[in-house]
Amino acid sequence: MGFCNAARRSADDQAGTEPPRFTVVPGDTAIDGPGAGAGAGVSEASERVCRVVSTRPELGIAPALDALRVAVSPELVAEVLKNLSNAGMLALAFFRWAERQEGFRYTAESFHNLIEALGKIKQFKLVWSLVETMRCRCLLSKDTFKLIVRRYARARKVKEAVETFEKMSSFGLKTELSDYNWLIDTLSKSKQVKKGHAIYKEMKRKGRFIPDLKTYTVLMEGWGHEKDLLMVKTVYQEMLDAGVRPDVVAYGMLISAFCKSGKCDEAVKVFHEMEVSGCMPSPHVYCMLISGLGSEKRLDEALKYFELYKESGFPMELPTCNAVVGAYCRASKFQHAFKMVDEMRKCKIGPNSRTYDIILHHLIKSQKFEEAYDVFQRMGSDGCEPQLNTYTMMVGMFCSNERVDMALKVWKQMKEKGVLPCMHMFSALINGLCFENRLEEACIYFQEMLDKGIRPPGQLFSNLKEALVEGGRISLAQEMALKLDTLRKTPLRG
Repeated sequence: MGFCNAARRSADDQAGTEPPRFTVVPGDTAIDGPGAGAGAGVSEASERVCRVVSTRPELGIAPALDALRVAVSPELVAEVLKNLSNAGMLALAFFRWAERQEGFRYTAESFHNLIEALGKIKQFKLVWSLVETMRCRCLLSKDTFKLIVRRYARARKVKEAVETFEKMSSFGLKTELSDYNWLIDTLSKSKQVKKGHAIYKEMKRKGRFIPDLKTYTVLMEGWGHEKDLLMVKTVYQEMLDAGVRPDVVAYGMLISAFCKSGKCDEAVKVFHEMEVSGCMPSPHVYCMLISGLGSEKRLDEALKYFELYKESGFPMELPTCNAVVGAYCRASKFQHAFKMVDEMRKCKIGPNSRTYDIILHHLIKSQKFEEAYDVFQRMGSDGCEPQLNTYTMMVGMFCSNERVDMALKVWKQMKEKGVLPCMHMFSALINGLCFENRLEEACIYFQEMLDKGIRPPGQLFSNLKEALVEGGRISLAQEMALKLDTLRKTPLRG
C-alpha cells in the first residue's frame, strides 16, 4: 500500500489532532447554535488579555485590563487561565480582576485551570482555599482532586499526593479501582513508581480491589520508564499468574520497556510473540519499534517496520511518521527526514510542531546551528507555530554558543506571539547574559522570573550571585537575594 493511499484514508481523522500549543491562541473554540462563531472572538480577546497581563507589573494589571474593555465570559476566563498556566501569579491576578466584572461566573473549568497554574509554582495553601470555595459552590469532582494529586506528585510531594487522593472520600467522592489505577499511573509518570508499586501491593493485601489488566499495564509502563527490566518482567509474570491475559497495550508496554533500555532485539521477540498469540500489533506498537530501532541507529530495520506498518492496512498517523523522521535524524540523514516531511505534507497528515521539534533537536545535537535556525524560521509557513519547547531549544542553543543577541531576538518573537517563558528558558537566558557580563540585563530577567511566580533553581541564583560579586556589584547581589527570599517566604494572597 502506497504512503499517500494509506494516508488519504484517514486525512479527515487527523484534522485537529495536534497537541495543545503554549500560545495565547489555542484554536477554534466556536460552539454550535446562536453563538456559533463566538469562539474566534473569545480567542482574540484572550490574546489581547494575555498580552496585557504578561507585560504589566502586578499592580498595573487591573487598570490595564479595565482599559481593554473586553466582555468577560466563562469561556474567556477559562481560556485566559489555561494560557497563563506557566505564570501562576499572573493567572491569580487576572482571576481576581475577572471576579469583579459583569458577565463573570464561577465554573469548574476556570477553577481547575487556576489550580493547575498555582500548583506549578507550588502554592498549595492557596490551592486548598480554592477547593473550599469550589465545595461551597458544589463544583468539586474527582477531577479537582486528581489535578492536585498530579501537581503534588510532580513536586515530589508523594505523601501529600496520596493524602489528597484519600481525602476524596471525605468529600463524598467514592474511590474505585479505576481511580487507584489512575493514582498508580500518575505516581509512576512522576518518577515515583516505587510508591505506586507499594500502593498496588497494599491494594492486593487488603483485598479491597483485585488488580486488573490496567493495573499491571501502568506498573509495567512505570518500571519501563525507570529502565528496570527485572521489575517489568516481575509485574508481567504476576499478571500471568493472576490469570490476566495481556492485550495489545500490555504487549506494547513490554516492547516500550525493552526499547527504552536499548534491548530492541528483545522488543522484536515480543512483537513476534504478539503475532503468534493472535494479538494484532497496533499503530502505537509499530511507532515504538521504529523509535527504538531508530534510537539505536538501526535505520534499515526501523524502515522495515514502517513498511510492515503500511502493509498492515492501518491509516497513516502523525506519531508514526514523526518516529520515521526521528530515525532518519538519528542516523544524520537530514535530507531523508525532510523528504519524509514533504511526503507528510503531500498526504495532508502533517507536519506538526512535534515534527519540527524532532528535527531541531537533532540538528542542534549535531551542531548544525545555522540549519536549525533556518528550519525554525520556516515553521510558520507550514502552519506550525513554534511551541514553548521549540523556543526553549532555540534560546538554549544560542545561549550555549555565546550568541545571546540571537537568543534575545527569539525571545522577543516568542513574547510577540504571546507565549509565556518557562523556568528553563529564563535559566538559559540569565546564565547566557551572566557569561557575557551583561549583569543588569540578567537581573531584569531574574526579576521578571520572580514577578511571574517562577521560583528559580538554586544553581541559577548561585551563578547570578557569583557573577555579580565578581563584577563588583555586591549591593545588586544582595538586592536580588532579598527579593528571592521575599518570594520564598511570602504566600500568594487569595
